Amino acid sequence: MMLTFTKMHGLGNDYIYVDCFRQPLEGVDAPALSRAISDRHRGVGSDGLILIAPPTAGVKADVRMEMYNADGSRGEMCGNGIRCVAKYAVDHGLAGDPGGMVRVETDRGVLELTSYRGADGRVDSVRVNMGAPILRPRDIPVELPGERCVRAPLEVGDRRFAMTCVSMGNPHAVFFVDDMAEIDLLRFGPLIERHPLFPRRVNVHFARTHSRGEATMRTWERGSGITQACGTGACAVLVAGVLEDRLSQRATIHLPGGDLLIEWSGEPEDSVFKTGPAVEVFTGQWAT
Repeated sequence: MMLTFTKMHGLGNDYIYVDCFRQPLEGVDAPALSRAISDRHRGVGSDGLILIAPPTAGVKADVRMEMYNADGSRGEMCGNGIRCVAKYAVDHGLAGDPGGMVRVETDRGVLELTSYRGADGRVDSVRVNMGAPILRPRDIPVELPGERCVRAPLEVGDRRFAMTCVSMGNPHAVFFVDDMAEIDLLRFGPLIERHPLFPRRVNVHFARTHSRGEATMRTWERGSGITQACGTGACAVLVAGVLEDRLSQRATIHLPGGDLLIEWSGEPEDSVFKTGPAVEVFTGQWAT
């Protein structure tokens, strides 16, 4: 079987996308496909695989997003990936709202996205209603007591960090530090990802604030390793920054792949909004 795919990225956080409207993947082992196609030496190379499929019966959405990390594990949500899903849906005629609205079914429910077209008539940026952050430790999940995990101590190796945990449909641990350069992400990333406190593992982010409206972050993504960007992670950094009184309710988050604008009122029931680019790189075929 020759599988047609499209490679896309949001700030360098790249995924392989398969249009399951036009080519259903019945009988295909999606986790194995993700591992093979994501390999940067023997495959196409990506941070994972995202299937763009018809929504579940009875769900009011344009498309359904099914995500797999590069190691084949299932991911509940991807903030950069969902922007590319919206771009693909609009550019390829799967969603046709004249106002640019796209409703995407995800593992954390249906999310609404607003797409913006560039000079060539194709979508070049997307604003996502990411939903309200999940702050209760047992729902993130992180095995700590209480209603929130803010500046909680975490010992890893010979270091002691303060972490704030947030879920944006997937779990995140945020660590604010004074010097990003002295953090060995290759060492601490996998240790924290698989720390016993996190029963479903965790995405790891180290961040430094420059002002109340600006921060820089680096990410070790669960199941993928160091990535150029993490959209849900940028949301988690903003939420953690507000909870720790380091960031204001609207801030630019600098990632290795570029910038995202994140907004959150600070009220637990209010949604986080994320705005950033979405880029189609190329289309190809893969023999399954």
